[in-house]
Amino acid sequence: MTAEPVTLGLPAHRAPAAPRSLRAGIAKQILRLATRQVPVDVVLPDGRLLNHRSRTAGWPGIVLHRPESLFGRIAENPKIGLGEGYTAGDWHAAEDTDLADALTPYAERLSTLVPGWMLRLRRLVDQPIPADQRGAVEDSQENISAHYDLGNDMFAAFLDPSLSYSSALFDHTRPLAEQDLEEAQLRKVDAALDLAGVGAGDELLEIGTGWGTLAIEAARRGARVTTVTLSVEQAALARERIEAAGYTDRVEVLVQDYRHVVGTFDAVVSVEMIEAVGERYWPDYFAALSRLVRPGGAIALQAILMPHQRYLATRNSYGWIQKHIFPGGLIPSETVISEQAADVGLSVTRTDRFGADYAETLRRWRAAFLASWPGIRSEEFDEEFRRTWEFYLAYCEAGFRAGAIDVAQIRLEAHERNRP
Repeated sequence: MTAEPVTLGLPAHRAPAAPRSLRAGIAKQILRLATRQVPVDVVLPDGRLLNHRSRTAGWPGIVLHRPESLFGRIAENPKIGLGEGYTAGDWHAAEDTDLADALTPYAERLSTLVPGWMLRLRRLVDQPIPADQRGAVEDSQENISAHYDLGNDMFAAFLDPSLSYSSALFDHTRPLAEQDLEEAQLRKVDAALDLAGVGAGDELLEIGTGWGTLAIEAARRGARVTTVTLSVEQAALARERIEAAGYTDRVEVLVQDYRHVVGTFDAVVSVEMIEAVGERYWPDYFAALSRLVRPGGAIALQAILMPHQRYLATRNSYGWIQKHIFPGGLIPSETVISEQAADVGLSVTRTDRFGADYAETLRRWRAAFLASWPGIRSEEFDEEFRRTWEFYLAYCEAGFRAGAIDVAQIRLEAHERNRP
């Protein structure tokens, strides 16, 4: 799972920014102007408000402990500085405010927080994506391991029993409070398999194994499954779970780059994998999909999406989530997926969006993560790690709640005349 960071929309600056510097002072003024548009109280250490005269009943609040430090970080790069400021303890949500509630109003106003002329300068000052995060085969395993090999026990502490680390799909005819997260995750898996038309006797390729739930459910339908992952730890536990479910004769788990898969399959399913591929290698990804699916077969992608104009504005910049959570990650737009698919003789024939369900999924993950923190905490997972992950889960939730990002299951089909 990956997502575009929720930022204040301020232009970045490459030069270092010391506390109380001129640039920090400018950042403070820009921040003051930007936050005046947002129904969130920003409280300074002395109790005064940065953006309003007095607290407003019912508004969420943010408390700045070390405002000059935060302004300096934002002056250097707001796409990284805001999150690093939270991790460092420069600011936190007010006592009566949930962190996602404080971030959502900013996510709702990303395009209007600062004047357009400032946004047009971003290409001059955004930090470029490091070369080792652009998706090359030799870097992909290291980038994936940086996140997914944090340890199976850490993820199990806050995921549901299916160990699904992607958006659940809730039943919108029933109250959310009545629905179990595992049930909603299995509904998502079934929807993806249905979208690809997976049934008994089919040969399925899964790109991105996770911890094996989709492979198990496909095998339960009578399919034969080849599933590939770059995470050694995930593969080990997936094999254990597949064996426990009694499907080792139907499922093969390979630690292998998808670009090295050989053969063809009746269906291909890939859940929230495209975000980790890297823009430079999207053509390879779609070429592989086209090459690997048999005539008459279908491909089901579950993908996080952003509006195309936002994708164009951020595609070459380096953000907090890429630095601290998902090295090499980039969210596509629906337009990009359609264009990349068309280039290899595939077309989008169905798109099912459910971004609000991701917001609810993330809300539950964060609650479970914080509740489980006493058991997660260790020398490896310290307080800095906790605050990093709390911010990650909250700002992703805010992004989905605000509609700044979305998630969809997308069916691709091949047109024989156009296939390479």
